Amino acid sequence: MSAPPPVAYRGDGTGRPAHLPLPPARAPMVRGLRLRKTWRYVGIWSPAVSVCAASVAVGPLRQEFWGVWHRAEGRMTEHTRLLAGRVDVSPGRVRVRDAARRAELDLVLEEDPRTAVEVVTPVGRAWTWTRKQVVRGHGSIRLDGRRLAVDGVALIDDNAGYHPRLTRWWWSGGTGRLTDGRLAAWSLIVGLNDTLPHIENTLWLDGVPQALGPVRFEPDLSAVHLAEGGTLRFSAEAERASTTDLFVVRSAYRQPFGTYTGTLPGGLQLTGGVGVMEDHTALW
Repeated sequence: MSAPPPVAYRGDGTGRPAHLPLPPARAPMVRGLRLRKTWRYVGIWSPAVSVCAASVAVGPLRQEFWGVWHRAEGRMTEHTRLLAGRVDVSPGRVRVRDAARRAELDLVLEEDPRTAVEVVTPVGRAWTWTRKQVVRGHGSIRLDGRRLAVDGVALIDDNAGYHPRLTRWWWSGGTGRLTDGRLAAWSLIVGLNDTLPHIENTLWLDGVPQALGPVRFEPDLSAVHLAEGGTLRFSAEAERASTTDLFVVRSAYRQPFGTYTGTLPGGLQLTGGVGVMEDHTALW
């Protein structure tokens, strides 16, 4: 007898589909003709310094990357490699030791399940899963012997599942104060987990998540428009970009760091925002 089909889900993790091997359970490496993909991406955004770090697995293949955007100096330092061992994004931490770039990152993530949003999206008889958290991230960085303090809003992005062989997504993540003093953060995407009604788009206000509807990106990543009203306009300042070609697995992405202005649904006005945009195409 075949396994029951996946069920769409959005929630805080309670009541999620119990018959699927969702994290922390480990799903088989292959389902049908699709490789299992897993990754954890962490972005920490502040007006002075923004950081990203990730560990990715596509079947047996591994990739890791990290980046630091130091706005005051106008300096981007980053490294991507097809190996594991220098980037640790275990629960509660971001730790990087990269002697080639003379970089050390020691950051704490104050993970809080109350901010978490989980989404399961059926893909045929397979599925994709994601969990997003918005928490405080803080600690220190050393670049070329110089120490930088980091204290900002962290988005923790966990993913697993059997994504389509060819997947392309556009993503916006960021944070900023509103004119009423509240702290806003958001994660908005097209191309992954965006099948109504259980889509992953979320706005956090003072750490409390609320669901958002579909969004539309400008092709040049200059803005993202929200179905409920509001537009976030993006001004790029620095960019991470990488192309990987391993024949059976290929990836091309660009992820600019920069600033946001504009409005969120309900007429909420940003007084200033920071974060990233992303355009990513993967054949995996």
